[in-house]
Amino acid sequence: MWQLFQFPLCPFSRKVRLLLAEKGQTYDLVRESPWEMRDEFLDMNPAGTTPVMVADSGPAAGSVLIDSQAICEYFEETVEQFPLIAGSPATRAEIRRLTAWFDQIFYSDVVAPLLHERMKKRILHRASPDAGTLREAMKRANTHMDYVDYLLDHRSWMAGGTMSLADVAAAAHLSVADYLGGIDWEGHRTTKRWYAGIKSRPSFRPLLSERMEIISPPKHYDQPDF
Repeated sequence: MWQLFQFPLCPFSRKVRLLLAEKGQTYDLVRESPWEMRDEFLDMNPAGTTPVMVADSGPAAGSVLIDSQAICEYFEETVEQFPLIAGSPATRAEIRRLTAWFDQIFYSDVVAPLLHERMKKRILHRASPDAGTLREAMKRANTHMDYVDYLLDHRSWMAGGTMSLADVAAAAHLSVADYLGGIDWEGHRTTKRWYAGIKSRPSFRPLLSERMEIISPPKHYDQPDF
């Protein structure tokens, strides 16, 4: 049995959880607030970041997996069900490129500042968010969503004709940004239509039911038809 150390608004943990759900894998969730810097957690991952997966029994007992992409690649290689990095070499390269784009560019420009201003400041310091930082994050979100609209105008899914890890990464980051009120869906109908389909998937429903303490999402957040 695997344990996944994560917290509700960690987009990288959401990415792993969506992949595991699509592949039909079971695991136990362990709540970990990385900003607390627990010694036991740092012993597993000195970088102090989530997600971390630990196998406490079974063939992989004792294994510790760190970093969402490494974890996703591990299960992609070891579980044949519902492959999410598939197709030609060029298609697989595009899947990895877009996954990295969401994990790096979209996260740093949009999700990270939203998390800092609307989650970490409130939980750690009981402080109000900086309006200028929020405006800039939402402005960048709008620009990046234009690119996502372009992709989905030319493809059935994010990286091609089938659902892939790129869609999983995109949904993970967009869902956190949406929870924190950072997405203008009305200005991005194409992406909204794609996201409504993602929200309707059984793999996604548990994520939408979770809440972070003292922070409430918009009313439309957990509604597939929004």
